[in-house]
Amino acid sequence: MDRELALAVELADWAAERIRRPRATEDTSDVREKAGPADIVTATDEAVESYVRDVLRREFPEYGIEGEEYGVHEGAAGAPHWVIDPVDGTTNYAHGIGWCSFSLGLATPEGRPLLGVVADPWRGEIFSAVKGGGARLDGRPIRAAAHDTLTGHAFLTEWAAHAHWPGLDDLLRELAARHCTVRVMGSTALSLVQVAAGRATAAAIGEFHPVDALPPLLIATEAGAVAIPELPPYDTPLLLVAPGAAEEATALWKRTVLR
Repeated sequence: MDRELALAVELADWAAERIRRPRATEDTSDVREKAGPADIVTATDEAVESYVRDVLRREFPEYGIEGEEYGVHEGAAGAPHWVIDPVDGTTNYAHGIGWCSFSLGLATPEGRPLLGVVADPWRGEIFSAVKGGGARLDGRPIRAAAHDTLTGHAFLTEWAAHAHWPGLDDLLRELAARHCTVRVMGSTALSLVQVAAGRATAAAIGEFHPVDALPPLLIATEAGAVAIPELPPYDTPLLLVAPGAAEEATALWKRTVLR
């Protein structure tokens, strides 16, 4: 997995530089809707994914690819497949808000994570992990927070595009009662890896999509975070939490989201 990781980090560094290039936010000619006004794509999304796919197909021609913008390329039977989100947080990016990410992972044919890389272009950070090898931030080992409660700490979440997902409102009320500071940031991958870095005690999403959530899921669990469930089915909720707060968060999750 050393070769795959080295290439993934190299591509993440290239993508971060491409995303950082100045663009005129008042010029909407490179932005178009996909499923609706809250689901958009930019020329940068397409350029980044196209380049990354070309490199991956050249270097690992037997591997499959699943990307946010260009769908699925089938690999050889039994081969792993890459998952790519070229700009996770496109709405933020298109509006000049510096919170988006590049996400790249490798998974087994059954969808279990083998490798994950998430780049934060604006902080110049690259998170990475290989299954069983721990999590790293810019090459340095990282661990989930040592907190034993949600109270007083950060909890990151994301809307399902423009909408609240089932159970979110109840969850937010419970967290507010605990004086837990909730943040809705706008990039699934970047929010989830904050748990790996120990900056957020927990993070949750209502709809698990491998292209943007599988890489940070691996990074966070390799940093010691607890994932509930361990690997969600597509379009179902995911909670990541520091191990010391897992019992409290799990009970809250079951009472609000999973009821």
